[in-house]
Amino acid sequence: MDVNCVTIDAADPDRLAAFWGELLGRSVSARVGPYIFLERRNGLTVGFQRTDAAKIGKNRVHLDVESDDPAAEQAKVEALGGRRLHEYDEGGFLVMADPEGNEFCILPKGPFELDGEGRADYLRPR
Repeated sequence: MDVNCVTIDAADPDRLAAFWGELLGRSVSARVGPYIFLERRNGLTVGFQRTDAAKIGKNRVHLDVESDDPAAEQAKVEALGGRRLHEYDEGGFLVMADPEGNEFCILPKGPFELDGEGRADYLRPR
């Protein structure tokens, strides 16, 4: 099997589709009932499903996105209505939240180290 789509529950799928579309550089490719889908790339699309259920607690699944410049992407995320989640700083990952609070990590392109506890090193000054 292959992963076809990552679907994110959303109180406002239009808002999340606009946020993620801008962040990932993908346009909306389809709107069907309670779903909005972004343009498919590399065999994978991201979708948003309208739900009335509130997000409670930490996501059990999250996206990791990569960038040549994670700090610049952090600024872009914040300008688009997301925020940094500082409660995860000890782990060394750049953990962000979209406008509805869904967590995701911004990773650097290329290798980075993890210590024996699984903490990343890419945010530490070199």
